[in-house]
Amino acid sequence: MTSTEIPGTHTPDLLRLATAGSVDDGKSTLVGRLLYDTKSVLADTLDAVHRASVDKGLTTPDLSLLVDGLRSEREQGITIDVAYRYFATPRRSFVLADTPGHVQYTRNTVTGASTAQLAVLLVDARKGVLEQTRRHAAVLALLGVPRLVLAVNKIDLVGYDEGVFDAIATEFAAHATALGYPVGSVLSIPVSALVGDNVVDRSTNTAWYTGPTLLEHLETVPVEPDPHHVPFRFPVQHVIRTNTAEFTDYRGYAGQVAAGTVRVGDEVVALPAGVRTTVSRIDTPGGPLAEAEAGRSVTLVLADEIDISRGDLIAPAHDAPVSTDEFGATVAWLSDKPLRPGARVLVKHGARTVPAIVSELSARFDEQRLVSVPDPETLALNEIGRVTVRTAEPLPVDDYAVNRRTGAFLVIDPADGSTLAAGLVGAGLPALRDQDHSTPEGDLVSPGP
Repeated sequence: MTSTEIPGTHTPDLLRLATAGSVDDGKSTLVGRLLYDTKSVLADTLDAVHRASVDKGLTTPDLSLLVDGLRSEREQGITIDVAYRYFATPRRSFVLADTPGHVQYTRNTVTGASTAQLAVLLVDARKGVLEQTRRHAAVLALLGVPRLVLAVNKIDLVGYDEGVFDAIATEFAAHATALGYPVGSVLSIPVSALVGDNVVDRSTNTAWYTGPTLLEHLETVPVEPDPHHVPFRFPVQHVIRTNTAEFTDYRGYAGQVAAGTVRVGDEVVALPAGVRTTVSRIDTPGGPLAEAEAGRSVTLVLADEIDISRGDLIAPAHDAPVSTDEFGATVAWLSDKPLRPGARVLVKHGARTVPAIVSELSARFDEQRLVSVPDPETLALNEIGRVTVRTAEPLPVDDYAVNRRTGAFLVIDPADGSTLAAGLVGAGLPALRDQDHSTPEGDLVSPGP
């Protein structure tokens, strides 16, 4: 990362990506191969991997150990936690989230993919597209990850068969299209993470494949930056009060710009109070700024002393979100405890947490058949559904399709504070969007184009 880049922002030289796929598809080995072949591994780390590999009776280094850092992961041979890795090539810097493949840890996949600009979804060439593959693809589509790579791994174990690869790629392309991915946003690559075919270096074993290697694609794929053209949004994380000789009666509002751009002199409104004022200063540890874009952590000083607390939102006076105490949303249910209509929960939106009721459960998305099932009785672990949420206090929410930061929320269990669901304001997946139109009870709704 260059010195001019701001951590957390999406610049043209930084790609945030995630991996996903079923258990034993080789995600950790693929990530390890990327790190190993790009020489992004420290010598002492590599020595430790060599020693651990020898202890396991292996003659070659187990590259998955570069990612699976928890002892429980190494012992079970599966990824449990989201492992973040940072590496760079002369062309681009990368932040990579290696997410679990086991269905039990789908919630971790949601976490790892929530900020990704691209996801690498693995399948085993011997097994093809599986139930968990389709589930992960639906989660990635729901989260709005704009680009997918289907890495058909272990291509060496099917004799580098072009027909096997084509069949898998064709099946997945149809599935991705039904989920709403446009043509050109999904690329399939035959790889062998263990041997190294088409990961960093082009393989002579797949002469029939003329596309880029995985790294070539990651280095050249267009990266959509944070949407600075969308309206400014600033969730207040902390109120700073000081009274010193240098800063007399200083009152600043600290947080990170979630979207858009703010400039000194801009007229803004504090929500939910609805009081208008102007920005008089934008402070940072390095000194004041004239403007701040999405991803910048700053302290705003306003021209007027108004009542603003942690959890409030500062937005443009001319383009503020509508505060509402009822909204439709799509949720990915992440708890063993099923969701039923009428459930009393907490909703965490930005830095604010309020009591709420899930007043309606109108549809469940069947990610295997790509259809919507109306009026389900419950929503179970790892299922995606359409709900209506009523909150005890109005929240300034945006549609997730417009603003991923202020259109997202968490559903929390008020009894123990555990996370129940990840929620996205708006219609969500094609089949759920179609569900909003009238359909006979019990019928299935085909996905939209």
